[in-house]
Amino acid sequence: MMRRFLVPVIASYLFSACGEGPATEKTPTADSTTTEAFQWEAEQFADIRILRYQVPGWEQLSLQQKKLCYYLNMAGLAGRDILYDQNYKYNLRIRRALERIIKDYKGERTGADWDAFVLYAKQVFFSNGIHHHYSNDKHLPAFGQSYFEQLLSGSGVQLAPEVLTAMFDPTIDAKKVSLDADKDLVLASAVNFYGDDISEKEVDAFYAARVDKKATEPLSYGINSKLVRGPDGQLMEQVYKVGGLYGTALEESVKWLEKAIGVAETPEQRTALELLVKYYRTGDLKAWDDFNVAWVKDTKSTVDYILGFVEVYNDPLGKRGSYESIVEVNDPEATRNMSVIMENAQWFEDNSPLLPEHKKKNVVGITYRFINTVGEAGDAAPSTPIGVNLPNADWIRAAHGSKSVSLGNITDAYDNSSGTSTLEVFCHDPQEIELAKQHGALAGKLHTALHEVVGHASGQLEPGVGEPDATLKSYASTLEEGRADLVALYYLLDPKLVELGVMPSLEVGKAEYDSYIRNGLLVQLRRLKEGKNIEEAHMRNRQWVSAWAYEKGRADSVIVKVVRDGHTFYDIRDYEALRGLFGDLLREVQRIKSQGDGAAGKALVETYGVKVDPAIHKEVLERAAAIKTAPYAGFIQPVMIPVEDAKGEITDVRIEYPTDFVKQMLHYGEKHSFLPDVN
Repeated sequence: MMRRFLVPVIASYLFSACGEGPATEKTPTADSTTTEAFQWEAEQFADIRILRYQVPGWEQLSLQQKKLCYYLNMAGLAGRDILYDQNYKYNLRIRRALERIIKDYKGERTGADWDAFVLYAKQVFFSNGIHHHYSNDKHLPAFGQSYFEQLLSGSGVQLAPEVLTAMFDPTIDAKKVSLDADKDLVLASAVNFYGDDISEKEVDAFYAARVDKKATEPLSYGINSKLVRGPDGQLMEQVYKVGGLYGTALEESVKWLEKAIGVAETPEQRTALELLVKYYRTGDLKAWDDFNVAWVKDTKSTVDYILGFVEVYNDPLGKRGSYESIVEVNDPEATRNMSVIMENAQWFEDNSPLLPEHKKKNVVGITYRFINTVGEAGDAAPSTPIGVNLPNADWIRAAHGSKSVSLGNITDAYDNSSGTSTLEVFCHDPQEIELAKQHGALAGKLHTALHEVVGHASGQLEPGVGEPDATLKSYASTLEEGRADLVALYYLLDPKLVELGVMPSLEVGKAEYDSYIRNGLLVQLRRLKEGKNIEEAHMRNRQWVSAWAYEKGRADSVIVKVVRDGHTFYDIRDYEALRGLFGDLLREVQRIKSQGDGAAGKALVETYGVKVDPAIHKEVLERAAAIKTAPYAGFIQPVMIPVEDAKGEITDVRIEYPTDFVKQMLHYGEKHSFLPDVN
């Protein structure tokens, strides 16, 4: 299941080393005085904006902390190739061919075909492969195969015929992750977690024979392996570990992790890092659990990290973790301002609309921080979450707790970057626009905090259910994200938040209700191509939450559909009644998870979260044409540059902020690529 909070599709507000030459900005000496001058947006192409973010407070870190950040970031970048290969079996070959052409092609570098090639390369770099990072549809080149073969020849590069076919034939491996319930999810997905001829039924049978449903501490089977057919025809796991699959990249990562162990801030952090190294060396799932328990207990370190095979978005069956890395530094002031939510976690649980047997009697170990991201790699870059709650295992969360973070400087970058608001296009009236302008930014931050801290940490399973993902299958991720959204929505209109001092009035909650319904039923559809249904988990959950609430409240006009001048709007007429509906739906979704009710989960998602009204979709696309801001965004990463003395000892680590996206991608390909062209 997923524990990430991505940037809302279109919110009601607008939310190492490529440092040589003129394409960088050196670290500002005083972050607070340079915000206005900082270039937040680098470029825009296709449906993507490329942004940049600052690392405030870097100069206040100790040398030990700076070195720790640097080592952890290098460990994260070492595994960057892994995600490319996980996303699709030919990605590494294609990416390396694109890199070689950009660097070495001696022919004409102008004209429509060359421009189309550069655009395609940028899309591949951004998506970590040839499939769109969000829709999962394959990027189709706007140039011909013969032209591409000319580029290859002129750069001294060769690609096998099957690789070229995969690039140019729209029918081959068209979907990275398919969640179409009418298809075999494994066979219909191009993601490289399973052998080409392995079916969903075979995968289910393989793990059903291994999972102990009575285990109180179930292992995360499949999280760090590829399932293939062995020489004897039987299924077997190729485990990600040093000496195993992806071993060369993990060995490089271990080298940097061992350096990080030497500058760990606390004994708890040292223990966790040592267990992560053990896990990388052995691939042992018990070591993964031990690491997560130790990581949760490390609550005093200023520098923290998320590293490994973590999120399961990219597996249609929700088992296999994609490689990712986030290195982060605690923002003590922002954390202190929002810590009241963490401190009142038990109150939120006790007063939730869940059935009594599904409420936790003792919410333990919740740690919440506002952090500033220092560096990201793998599945966290260039597109990044704005909030994360880990670990995933329910039994660890129940017994040991969890960590929640809001990525403060990422949200700040969205807030400060240029872009045309969608308010005038999709808001029902001037009052809705004004409410969004006054309270939208705070509403979004509170939604993220409540989603991560209270939402993902709430609820408990019934005895004997174990990890419910086995029965919820491909619906587990969207149900979990929707459940956390519903917790946030339910409490955003609770006077308790005003009492706690985290928002000035319930108008903040109303602004978020407007934004959520507007987004879930209208705005997010601009991300879909005409004729498509919804498959991405977060988009599904926003639609099924919104559509369910709209339908259940129609008789009482809780949300009213208004058509004006041929344009559709949704107007919330009764916010309190809508809150009650959100509470009802939350109770049912928690029941589904607590009981592992796969049939009910499937019915909810398929009924409300998948299908798109083609007329509404066409209308949204026409209206959205007036919006010049691309619907997706991601980031060029800051660069940490170690300063060494004559003896080779690091005496400082500087931060620089590159401005050239392609240049950074080429540098990563040259300096942080440690895998052969595996598939």
